[in-house]
Parts: sequence; structure tokens; C-alpha cells
Amino acid sequence: MANQNYNPYDNAKTQFDRVAEMLDLDQATRDLLRQHRQEVHFTIPVKMDDGSTKIFKAFRMIHNDARGPGKGGLRFHPHETADTVRALSMWMTWKCAVVDIPLGGAKGGVICDPRTMSQGEQERLCRGFIRRLHSQVGYNIDVPAPDVMTNGQHMMWMLDEYESITGKRFPGMITGKPVGMGGSLGRTEATGYGVVYCLRECLKNMKIDITKTTASMQGFGNVGEYAARMYVDLGGKLIAISSWDATDKVSYTFRKMEGCNPAELADIKDTFGSIDKNKAQALGYEVLPGSDWLCQDVDILIPAALENQITPEVFPNISKKVKILCEAANGPTTPDCDQLIQDAGIMLIPDFLSNAGGVTCSYFEQVQGNMNYYWSKEEVLEKLESAMTKAFHNVYNLAQEKNLYMRDAAYVVAINRVANAAKIRGWV
Repeated sequence: MANQNYNPYDNAKTQFDRVAEMLDLDQATRDLLRQHRQEVHFTIPVKMDDGSTKIFKAFRMIHNDARGPGKGGLRFHPHETADTVRALSMWMTWKCAVVDIPLGGAKGGVICDPRTMSQGEQERLCRGFIRRLHSQVGYNIDVPAPDVMTNGQHMMWMLDEYESITGKRFPGMITGKPVGMGGSLGRTEATGYGVVYCLRECLKNMKIDITKTTASMQGFGNVGEYAARMYVDLGGKLIAISSWDATDKVSYTFRKMEGCNPAELADIKDTFGSIDKNKAQALGYEVLPGSDWLCQDVDILIPAALENQITPEVFPNISKKVKILCEAANGPTTPDCDQLIQDAGIMLIPDFLSNAGGVTCSYFEQVQGNMNYYWSKEEVLEKLESAMTKAFHNVYNLAQEKNLYMRDAAYVVAINRVANAAKIRGWV
């Protein structure tokens, strides 16, 4: 779980304020970009299987749409909060801008636990979400997508409800759909692969051979799994993976010093990324406390779970050997750790650059849906690799040229693009 002592929205605003000061943005632009264009808070009544009715609280927020329609995932989580959704939608604005796709930042959340709900209950929740919000989403307004504990099936129920209400076909109104039903080939791998495209380019610039590196990762959901697969395929050695255990309600770190096999671990995990502890032990993995992923003696740390995982309290546990912190999750590092990272000489690949492969491929899916013409997997991944590589080098080159911390450089690129769009529109 995320560290509850840190408010992610406060973190997001703190990061923005820092760069707004560096850019000397005028007050109107700061006020515009610091706030949300639109917030919708609502409730969804759902008839449960036992005949009772349960009321679920939900959110959908657009941070900024100066560069294009809102874009962002929808989370189902029992501890979802409005401030988490606010933070994530703001980060989505910067994420879309840093990879230069014509979309704005949005995010949604429903306070629920799909792990304890039947398929029928989840379907009724999804359809209720769209019934309440159908006039405020769409391919040219705001485009949802899967996020934590939501998937392609949830998106299809939402699309079907939306098309039933409108009486028209709009495959581009939502992304993350199953392949064959308007989904894009390559979307499953996109976020994790994008993380490693950035990591690969970073290692090249640091003149480090990826086949000589070791890594430790937190999280083995969709992002973590495919980042792990590509990293290992490129020759890296992944020695530890931390995963939440849905049965024991704690996380464990699974370690194998000769190198983890992501494919075999994927075979023994559930749809929420929980690795089966007993089966992992049978495969020769050590089972350690969940926080032990952070203190492994490795070159690369890849947090790929939830926000606020790396704080000043736990930072001293990071090995002196670590050279790169590659943020695959959204907001995994608290702002008060940035100076510690710089002082330790650790290269940071910031979250909204590193994990932008997902939204980039979502944009590809939206384009394909709007055209009703779909590309091959090879074409999708080729476009993804090109976009992520270009975005990384734009940020890295600015950081080198201006002697900036990588997070600051990524924000400078992104905020400049959004501020310019708002100015051209006449908003400020």
C-alpha cells in the first residue's frame, strides 16, 4: 500500500511549484496549471448478488486539456481518494506532454475492491459509472483507460453501455479494450516496455552494458511483468521482485540470486499481480519481507507498484551500489527524497517519462479506433520505441545542457508545452 503519511496531490503541486519557479511562469499560468479544469464527484448504486444495494463513491477529473482531450486511467481500489485522483490526473497532463502526444491529463477512481466482487457486480458498477458520466466522456472529450485493478473487460462493459446510450459506435471513446474488440496489439506490453526503452537509453548514455547490470523491482502487475521480461531479454539480471499477497494481506520479496525468471513467475501470479508464495518457494525463490526489494545490492531499482514508496525514512536502506532509480510506478518517490537521490549520485528516470509508454500506446489505440483501421503489433511497438526513445533523449539532453536533475528537466519540457498551448488558446 501507499504510504498514507504523504498526500500525492501535495507532492504533485510541490513538484509543479518547483519548476514553475525555475521557468518564472506568470501568476495566471501558475494558477491555471496548478488547478483542475473539471472535477466530478458522484455515487454509483449497485445491486449486489445478495439482493442488497451498495453505494460506491467515484471520481473523474480533468486536470488540463489545452493540448487535446483528457486521457487517463480508471482505478478500482478500496483506498482510493480524491487527492490521489487529482495527483494522477495532473501527472497525466505532464506525461502526455513529455512524450508529445496531443492529449490532456485526466484520471478516475471508484472506491471499491473488485477482488471481493463477482463478475456481475463489477459489470453493474462499470455500467453505472458510464450512465452517470456518459455526457462527459468520449473520444474528443475525455478518454478513460484501465489502471489499478481494472482491465479490458471493464472497459468493454463501459464501451457497450456508452454505445447503448448514444446509439452509435465509438470505439475510440475508451482504450485498453481486448484485441479484436477495438484494442491495440502491443498495449499489454507497452508501459513495461516503455520503462525499459528509457532504461536502455539511459544505460547507453552512462556507458554501462545492460548485460552487466542487476536490478530489483517492486510490483509484478502488468507494468512490472513486462518491464521485467524486456529487461531480462536484453541481458539484465533481475534478482528480486516484491509482490502483494492478496491472501496474507502483506507483500513479499521473491529473490533468486542467479536471476529471476519473469515468465515462470507470470505463470504463478493472479490477475492482480500477486505471486503464489508456495509455488515460488517450490521454484527455488527465497521469500523475504516485502520491503526487502529496496535494500538489495543491485545497480538498478525499479519501483513499479504504488505511490509514496521511497521516502526519507526508507532511503538509507538503499544500497550504495545503486546507480539508477527507474520509476515505473506513478509517484513512487516523495519530493523530499529528490535531494537525497541527487546527493547520492543516483541517476533518476522520472515516472511520467519512464511509464509514458502506456498512454502513448493508448493514444495509438484511440487513433486506430477513430480510423477503424488497426496496425500490426510490430508497427505499434516500432512506433512506441521511437516515441519513447525520442522523449527520453529530449529530457536527457536538456538535463545535460542545463545541468538539471532529470525530474526537473522532464517537468520543464512538459510544463513548457502545456503552458504554451494554454497561451496560444488565449486562456492566459
